[in-house]
Amino acid sequence: MAEGITIMDIDDDNHGDNSSLKPSYNRGKNVDAPTDTKATPWVEKYRPQSLADVAAHRDIVDTIDRLTSENKLPHLLLYGPPGTGKTSTILAVARKLYGTQMHNMVLELNASDERGIDVVRQQIQDFASTQSFSFGPKSSVKLVLLDEADAMTKDAQFALRRVIEKYTKNTRFALICNHVNKIIPALQSRCTRFRFAPLDAIHVSERLKHVIRAEGLDVTESGLAALVRLCNGDMRKALNILQSTHMATQQQITEEAVYLCTGNPLPKDIEQISHWLLNEAFTVSFRRISELKTRKGLALVDIAREVTMFVFRIKMPPDVRVQLINDLADIEYVFMSFSCPICLVHSKLLYRLSFGCNDKLQLGSLISTFTQARAALVAAAK
Repeated sequence: MAEGITIMDIDDDNHGDNSSLKPSYNRGKNVDAPTDTKATPWVEKYRPQSLADVAAHRDIVDTIDRLTSENKLPHLLLYGPPGTGKTSTILAVARKLYGTQMHNMVLELNASDERGIDVVRQQIQDFASTQSFSFGPKSSVKLVLLDEADAMTKDAQFALRRVIEKYTKNTRFALICNHVNKIIPALQSRCTRFRFAPLDAIHVSERLKHVIRAEGLDVTESGLAALVRLCNGDMRKALNILQSTHMATQQQITEEAVYLCTGNPLPKDIEQISHWLLNEAFTVSFRRISELKTRKGLALVDIAREVTMFVFRIKMPPDVRVQLINDLADIEYVFMSFSCPICLVHSKLLYRLSFGCNDKLQLGSLISTFTQARAALVAAAK
């Protein structure tokens, strides 16, 4: 098959080797990150290269794979939390479509950096308006990849709406974002939407085991469980924690090593803190938690988050639990994964701390909440 030629190729040949005159089409994530260097972050080193390598969301991946194979690929809108495989999926589609000609056929922009209307009117429109030749019927359309599209301004999104309509014949657009509500309805209606939910623990665990075997690491079962627990369905976060812990310890990766590397309180510390909150007097709890916080360098926000999760696991009367959660919601700011019993607990602690509120005062508020819950438990027992 003859090698494809685009207007961009002709322009580049005219300019010779002067790279400063070439359009910087592929910005943001590197579409061909090196995979054999020790200095390469594991997030890029083990990024899936094909659709078969994507760890989860097989229903979505199979649907996109079938549309690609049948030459029926629509405009795509992939949305969901970070680290769930959105960018990896669309890059795998691009590799399947174009192979070695990927750089000529794909315009990748990180919309959080280049999010103005000028980018739509210049870079995107210039790329979409050029015609590709001799790539065969299945790869004749080009692909514009807009990562973090929810950071684009409203004016840029409205301008993009017209560009998508005008160049649909020879260009497909793939929008990737975390918050689909920040994409204007006019763009959403022009795309086929796929939601990438947080990864299940089993999928994260399988992918981590693959990386552990490839790197020859010594990871205990409790260490692997801690990685899965802390990442909350974010594969990128899991790999970053694994690599950071490996670089910090250079030996066996245990549960304690993972928690110490990330700065999160250990489960045994949370159990101890919860025991003090539920059984000790106010002054005793305040003194012991303060000492533990200082000795281990724990953040009050992390303690409050883990204590909130601990409340869901212990047995107590439903009315007392409801009141305790309501009170914690006034002093705690905890974002939980969508698979948790409570998807999101709104709170005011982070707001207060960000405005310079006293850390000790907020700790006292946390202890007083549990003191009131203990009084309610005693009253319920009578």
